[in-house]
Amino acid sequence: MAEQKEAPAVVGVRGLTMAFGSNVLFRDVTFDVRKGEVFVILGGSGCGKSTLLKLLIGLYRPSEGEIRILGENLDAARGRERRELLSRLGVMWQSGALFGSMTLLENVMLPLEEHTRLPRAAREEVARVKLGLVGLSDAANRLPAEISGGMAKRAGIARAMALDPPLLFLDEPSAGLDPITSAGLDQLIRDLARDLGTTFIVVTHELQSILAIGDRCIMLDKQAKGMIAEGDPRELRDHATHPTVRAFFRREAA
Repeated sequence: MAEQKEAPAVVGVRGLTMAFGSNVLFRDVTFDVRKGEVFVILGGSGCGKSTLLKLLIGLYRPSEGEIRILGENLDAARGRERRELLSRLGVMWQSGALFGSMTLLENVMLPLEEHTRLPRAAREEVARVKLGLVGLSDAANRLPAEISGGMAKRAGIARAMALDPPLLFLDEPSAGLDPITSAGLDQLIRDLARDLGTTFIVVTHELQSILAIGDRCIMLDKQAKGMIAEGDPRELRDHATHPTVRAFFRREAA
């Protein structure tokens, strides 16, 4: 999309290397994420997708390299400055990570209780709006055990949006869902990106979802210990020359 190509970078990664002891997971990873796009991190099992997400949201510190989030150096941020920066990021974990003893409404209200001084009535109103955005208005008073896996993912997205973050990180949003539910979730992500202007960074290996939602992507590879592709996923599907990239997008044996 021409508009997104002109958009400023809201995430900048330069020379990122992550190692656990002598085991290098990936090295020299460099990319930008532009405002308003759905950016996908993909690759096979063990390539470091989830680790990269954890680096981007501040759960890990890189062995080398720099991560800039919304113009700020994430690794250099300390104390209150770091907390304020991280509060501008929303995260939905693979399972939804909802608290089982709380209703969906109470789950979505949690970030508002932690990070704002809004009165309860206002927190509840905001939470209801977020649940409405993901199609769960009628399920506000249900417990996580009373809803489907797809609904749990939607509730996780609603909670991630509670503080109106400009950046939303989704960890394997389609994992474990049937094709119809997965397609509905993909459409929700596209709708939210378009209607709210939110930037999404999505970790997944689900090919149909990648092609449905991704404006751009990077591909990590376990053997290469780093990035082996970057670009529009549809372009990579049709024109990639790297054998691993071509095999992934065309479902071929490498």
